[in-house]
Amino acid sequence: MRDIKITPGVIVNADGSVLYECGDTHVICTATFDSKTPDWLQGTGWITAEYSMLPASTNSRVTREISKGKKNARAQEIQRLIGRSLRGCAYLEKMPDISIIVDCDVINADGGTRTASINGGYIALALAIKSRYPSLLDQKIINPVAAISVGKVNGKIIEDLNYEEDSNAEVDLNIVMNHENQLIEIQGTGEQGTFSKAELNEMLVVGTNCISKIFEEQNKIIEVS
Repeated sequence: MRDIKITPGVIVNADGSVLYECGDTHVICTATFDSKTPDWLQGTGWITAEYSMLPASTNSRVTREISKGKKNARAQEIQRLIGRSLRGCAYLEKMPDISIIVDCDVINADGGTRTASINGGYIALALAIKSRYPSLLDQKIINPVAAISVGKVNGKIIEDLNYEEDSNAEVDLNIVMNHENQLIEIQGTGEQGTFSKAELNEMLVVGTNCISKIFEEQNKIIEVS
């Protein structure tokens, strides 16, 4: 697994923020309280997410959505994943009328931007909750969530794929888990080949071990910030 570096408090105006670095993938994650929950919700809280990439975050410039005049389908799919993952770590019914938006902005991309966004997004969310509603953390209304990519490259199972590894992967798997090692989401694709049930189980074991290490890094930052 690539080295992780987490820097909290990088955005002054956010209720919670971190710069999450995983190798050469760097994501700024912020959490901001919204003034109201969606109209279709009653008596419960809400957590949603937005995801974008800085134009110079990759080798070839990423065109801004506003220049295209339409929404980026990949970004929409990723931000839905982030939102689902973060809602999966919270008892929303126990945080009525609390609405939080988590923004994940990739400033440098080298694979694993969606998993890094989930990992950093949770920390930003927890720091925002800690600053305004610390009892929700104490009561474990908000609990850790983390994600990792695992793949099969040249027939070998490896974790936390960078861009080059991801581009050459026969199999690409994204795993999202909560603090009880329960699965929130699995995204798995045989990009250039197939994989057996035994290989899937191996990837889940590798991913679970990595996620346990990520939880440790997340908790260190939340405890001292």
